[in-house]
Amino acid sequence: MAPISTTVEIDRTPEVVFAYATDPTRFSEWQSGVVGGHMDGTGPIAVGQKCMTTRKIGFAERPITSEVTHFEAPRTWGVRGVDGPIRATVDVTVEPLDNRNRARLTIDVDFEGHGIGKLIVPLAVRRQARNEMPANLQTLKQNLENGTTGV
Repeated sequence: MAPISTTVEIDRTPEVVFAYATDPTRFSEWQSGVVGGHMDGTGPIAVGQKCMTTRKIGFAERPITSEVTHFEAPRTWGVRGVDGPIRATVDVTVEPLDNRNRARLTIDVDFEGHGIGKLIVPLAVRRQARNEMPANLQTLKQNLENGTTGV
């Protein structure tokens, strides 16, 4: 199946949009179901580095580990899940608009099921992501444009 792709235009610079959209410590501010996140390690983000997020799934909080697959600030960032029955691949692209005064943010997400995840991904996960992504990106847009992010 094709990845789920969602795009939004934001009245902030590409640098600001990229920094906010790819910072796991800020994911809970705009992603439904995320309760926390951080990069494993210190220093600048690099390919191979681990991105740790905690998601509320049902009644439980589950840690999820992803690995950075590509990183080119302020243009593109990607991660892929490395553990659990449902592993997401996420690609973030930021394009400059209007002489870099605005940005177009596109997030593509796809899922790979392992074990029981092979059943859950097509039955529920893809549908839920397809429904959540537009609202998530609208929340991100509102946070950035309303100045509630501090960036």
